[in-house]
Amino acid sequence: MADELLAGGFRFERFHFDPRDRQLRRDDVPVDLNARYLDALALLVREAGKLVSKDRFLEEVWRGVPVTDEALTQCIKTLRRQLGDDAARPHFIETVPKHGYRFIAPIETIDCEPGRSAPTSAGSAQDVLPRYSWRQFLLLGGAGTIGAGVAGIIGGLFYGFSGASQQLAPGVGAASVLLVLLWLTIAAALMGGVGVSFGIAASRFASQWPWSSIAGGAVGGLLVGGVVKLIGLDAFNLLLGRAPRDITGAAEGLLLGGAVGVGTWLGSRGASPRSLSSKIAVGSIPGAAAGIVIPLLGGRMMGGSLELLTVSFPGSRLRLDQIGGSFGETGFGPISQIVTGGLEGGLFSGCIVGAMIIARRSLSIDR
Repeated sequence: MADELLAGGFRFERFHFDPRDRQLRRDDVPVDLNARYLDALALLVREAGKLVSKDRFLEEVWRGVPVTDEALTQCIKTLRRQLGDDAARPHFIETVPKHGYRFIAPIETIDCEPGRSAPTSAGSAQDVLPRYSWRQFLLLGGAGTIGAGVAGIIGGLFYGFSGASQQLAPGVGAASVLLVLLWLTIAAALMGGVGVSFGIAASRFASQWPWSSIAGGAVGGLLVGGVVKLIGLDAFNLLLGRAPRDITGAAEGLLLGGAVGVGTWLGSRGASPRSLSSKIAVGSIPGAAAGIVIPLLGGRMMGGSLELLTVSFPGSRLRLDQIGGSFGETGFGPISQIVTGGLEGGLFSGCIVGAMIIARRSLSIDR
């Protein structure tokens, strides 16, 4: 039976699974399943009627990648949801407690079409690249961008209220300071979020391995950071005749984007609905670390860039002294930049990771 399934695929009830095309269809409508879950389904069907142990899933589906039992549980749960199955009264996948799972639905094999060759092994991710659609790319990248926007709102409120609480010059209202800093921070977060999030989403086209998101996030952050800094410097020179050279740019984007990629990889491993908050917390740690390292290396996050603008343009009425005063500093000093940088990086990474985890679950494309 295994050779027949590999050659032409199979049908059960309203479903058709073609291992060659890496696609499951219900009533000729594609069902969204990621490469790993397709591998698991292929293994179950190849061994239809037989017990497939947990160890065998880990060996043949995850191929030595360290995962918890939770990852397999989530895999089977997703397969059942997409098949319309019920764990209590299974039609397709039966649980054998403490041992594994068994595919129990009757299978109709389909002959291979002339002129088409079968792969050498069922669902081998090394031989067949995962099916990944532009729709999934746009939804994942868009979700991450929305998450970055949420981070921008929170950060903008923080800097906005801090700036609005200072002794303001005549004609400058607290509400105006709050709104200006809020929208400025949101804009910066969204621009960074677009590059990092779509870079991570694009990495799925290039590689199936989870840590490819690190390279995708780093490249996306590098490109957006470089472009935004270049345009920003030109805008300052054009409008004001000079520009602060050390505002955040490509180097900061590279480091923070790579950190978000690490957070996305950590946050998407074996995700489950009950552990979303913990996954977000874990995913925020690399971003927080990057936010601390950047000012230590002489770079600047959002708060540091705002402070640089106030120093570069003496006529500026913005001051962040109140934040520095909380750390015993006169002005927005190095300690303030390190602390706020860590908060910014952790918030940025955590919000993107959380949004992308939710999107992955809705698309059933956990990696």
